[in-house]
Amino acid sequence: MFRPLELFIGLRYTRAKRRNHFISFISLVSMAGIALGVTALIVVISVMNGFDNELRSRILGMVSHATIEGVRDSVKDWESALAKAEKNPHVLGAAPYIEREAMLQGQRVAGGLVRGILPGEEPKVAEIHNKMKSGKLTDLFPGGFGIVLGRELAYKLGVDVGEQVVVYAPEIRATPVGAVPRLKRFTVVGVFEIGMEEYDSGLAIVHMDDARRLYQTDGPDGIRLKLDDMFRAFTVARELAAELGGLYRVRDWMQGHANFFRAIAMEKRVMFMILSLIVAVAAFNLVSTLVMLVTDKQADIAILRTLGASPGTIMGVFMVQGVVVGVIGIAIGTLLGVVLALNLEAIVKFIETKTGLVFLSPDVYYISDLPSDMQWSDVGLIALLGFVFSLLATLYPAWRAARTEPAAALRYE
Repeated sequence: MFRPLELFIGLRYTRAKRRNHFISFISLVSMAGIALGVTALIVVISVMNGFDNELRSRILGMVSHATIEGVRDSVKDWESALAKAEKNPHVLGAAPYIEREAMLQGQRVAGGLVRGILPGEEPKVAEIHNKMKSGKLTDLFPGGFGIVLGRELAYKLGVDVGEQVVVYAPEIRATPVGAVPRLKRFTVVGVFEIGMEEYDSGLAIVHMDDARRLYQTDGPDGIRLKLDDMFRAFTVARELAAELGGLYRVRDWMQGHANFFRAIAMEKRVMFMILSLIVAVAAFNLVSTLVMLVTDKQADIAILRTLGASPGTIMGVFMVQGVVVGVIGIAIGTLLGVVLALNLEAIVKFIETKTGLVFLSPDVYYISDLPSDMQWSDVGLIALLGFVFSLLATLYPAWRAARTEPAAALRYE
């Protein structure tokens, strides 16, 4: 079988027992460092992906992919608008809504958003029906004046299912006794928990007809959309707004949380760069290993040169050695990183069970598990990055070996 001379000699040097055991030790340290850096990078990036997906799913459980709102008035002919929206091939579901600010009073007082929905249509665009801790969305019906509260909001108000809450609309109505705020008494029929403080402590759900009566509107504020591709939300919503005609404002899920997701993306990039330095430092340990190896193999290099080996061949021999050490370290690190990333939650729970330590206490953190989402594209990028660092680390020692003068090297042999 044909093998290039550089590859043959380089692999032979890699397998051979070295006279200088310190060189072998440094090689093992370099290999272990690369493996450790690659493992850490895969696990950390997988955890960052897991948190990103977890937060994204929780936010999108309450926020639709896109929203079409009336600029000046409510959407009066909303049934027709809803039918047009559902005909779009990218729209998986559409539902009308009313959303206004309000003051809520139970045992205590708290402010929040009141969202009026149609319980039969809401599951098409949101996951709140799957997040109910008590009660269900179908307990909301027209004229029943029931209300579903976030868990933290119910706690702040000091109420539970079956108790009553007074909702004050931020509007004044004239009466014979003077101007008084518009208010209505609602009965708590359910409690939900999303796992996001923004919604659990500041959102109340009522039937859309009850919200319309409270706020004296003649229709919903807009239509919420769920799409087959959430990253095309703004484009699809804008097309629908143009098709519906009139004055509409279009918002997508990113606009309301752009800074939040931008911060997560920035943190992920920074963590990737910092941990890449660990891989780089480990890879550049190969420089010292190969420099000592070049010094140790001066006589062999001189003999190869006298037999006709070119400087490029000598350079290739030592590059093969460095790359082989790097590839072995990358392979071990990739294997360990993939195994850890795929089983991270089980490993963390096992450690918590055995030690009694709690990494993410549910009393403190909304996300009490350590989510992990390993993506093969990230694994491939990390392995490629480690390979590039290993290859760069071999250039100087290999170049130094290629400059060896045969006569000078064999003078004292």
